[in-house]
Amino acid sequence: MSAVERRPLVTGQRPMTVTDLDHVMAIEVQAYPFPWSRGHFTDSLAAGYLADLRVTGRELIGYCVAMHGVEELHLLNLTVAPAHQGQGHARALLAHLAEAARECKAVQIWLEVRQSNERARRLYERWGFEAIGLRKGYYPAAHGQREHAVVMRWTLDPGAADAGGHAHGLD
Repeated sequence: MSAVERRPLVTGQRPMTVTDLDHVMAIEVQAYPFPWSRGHFTDSLAAGYLADLRVTGRELIGYCVAMHGVEELHLLNLTVAPAHQGQGHARALLAHLAEAARECKAVQIWLEVRQSNERARRLYERWGFEAIGLRKGYYPAAHGQREHAVVMRWTLDPGAADAGGHAHGLD
């Protein structure tokens, strides 16, 4: 029985551990044509990055990984299992990330997103992220090509529960 399966039947977040990586990798390879390697996750956990899971019941729904910086968090990976996309889980993970940012006194969250990932870009824009730059050739793409990344930043409002008046985790 995995660590995810031993958890109570509730929806929420909890820290990711090495014992979760089989489940995380199963989602990662479903969600992306160029997924993170197991080593990316292992290194992130070893470095002490924020790495949390979103679970519903006994099922892993998604996860996020973010690196702490000086007064900022850098979102490295936010993924929801394809079967659970469009149900508010990404927004719940963003709300959780915003709460973690406030707890560590971060004033901004940064991220890169594939220029072609319009769905994710819209989600981030609705949340309050703004596009501030482009990293050319940042991501691997098909046929040995490279794809640009849009650099986005969200400046936290210290008094707000989250951006845009969204209720945490609700759609």
